[in-house]
Amino acid sequence: MTTQPTPVWLRGLLIIAAGLMAALFISVPAAQASPANSPAGAPTLGVTASVQAEEFQNRISGVLRNADGPLPDVRITATGNGFEGEATSSETGAWSIGVPEQGDYEVELDVSTLPDGAELAEGQQNPRTVTFAGTTNATTLFLFGEGIVLETTSFWSVLADRTVAGLSFGLLLALSAVGLSLIFGTTGLTNFAHGEMVTAGAVFAFGFAALGLPAPAAIVLAVVGGGLLGYVQDAALWKPLRRRGSGLVPMMIVSIGLALALRYIIQFNFGGATQQLPGAQGNVLDFGPVSITQNNLTSLITSLAVILLIAFLLLRTRFGKATRAVADNPALAAASGIDVDRVIRIVWVVGGALAALGGILWAYYRPGVSFNMGQQILLLIFAGVVLGGLGTVFGALLGSLIVGLFVEISTIWLEADLKYVGALLIMILVLLFRPQGILGRRERIG
Repeated sequence: MTTQPTPVWLRGLLIIAAGLMAALFISVPAAQASPANSPAGAPTLGVTASVQAEEFQNRISGVLRNADGPLPDVRITATGNGFEGEATSSETGAWSIGVPEQGDYEVELDVSTLPDGAELAEGQQNPRTVTFAGTTNATTLFLFGEGIVLETTSFWSVLADRTVAGLSFGLLLALSAVGLSLIFGTTGLTNFAHGEMVTAGAVFAFGFAALGLPAPAAIVLAVVGGGLLGYVQDAALWKPLRRRGSGLVPMMIVSIGLALALRYIIQFNFGGATQQLPGAQGNVLDFGPVSITQNNLTSLITSLAVILLIAFLLLRTRFGKATRAVADNPALAAASGIDVDRVIRIVWVVGGALAALGGILWAYYRPGVSFNMGQQILLLIFAGVVLGGLGTVFGALLGSLIVGLFVEISTIWLEADLKYVGALLIMILVLLFRPQGILGRRERIG
């Protein structure tokens, strides 16, 4: 039996890197022309940024008024996430501070700049914490005078908003988790480069949009590009490694190296700044007590439709039956006449396309495209797959929904920086009582 020469996998890595680099070069001119990438115009964290406020998509704003009317020329500062910005209220009392990323910010009103006779209401918190919650514009209100009662939002209204946001986030996580689960189920590979496939989808969409294509066409081409990236990965790297009899642990380590290589290839060509996809600033829609941005609603509907289509393909088509047969027992499937390599190749294409679509929806949800955006949610994708049950597609869907819902609903009680920790804690607690996951099969070890 002859073995393939050792440099096969090295050539595979070079082919993947060259293909991805060629696609990413599409986006370089637009990214370099953006003020966010310009050294002279790039905002510097940790310094006052009132002049740079217009460059940021995320904003904290409000209006200062008392019983006598607007309060102009009042200084407001926002501090958080390594950033400090300031603004001065206009003649109408309006103020707005642009911030580089979403999160928690401490907003403080400089009482020394208040006009004579204007005072904060008794018990008014200053400074106060402002948290972004599924929107690019966070507002806060300072009250002045006596006898003023702040109108608060009911707990059930906030819970309804967070539940809808959790469904939207969970479903976009499920797109990537289903693709990862399909790959694991048919090959046994824990692919740490899946996060970069998520990033590639958003970067492809940005690159095609930079060429002047309409947003829908750019998104479709980006999803196709994600599928091609999955095809190239399997053809150039994973199939040769499988034929050489490489173990799953060495292949997992290769996937970690591939993830690092792809991440920094993307950074080198795309840049380190966050870019926006067309239509990233969607309108906010009100449905009774529930508010949701138009982009999040579109993401929710799209994710649900695609997941239902995948479920139909797996349950009602010959490809689905072949995929489940390969996942159950590859040797028996091959003996039954199923082309195992062909099934795995199709699974990689489908997984890459789903990851790309998940990355595009994640870019609208955040919002923004960055070189490490896939890395940021890779752990949550793994959490959804493990929580639902390794190798089970419907388990990945269920696990992702639980993770998404807990991440968003937990912000009612937890600080925004801790919401991801809470989701991982839920996964650990479930696995303590059901190690195989919610829908996973119990297996004997030893």
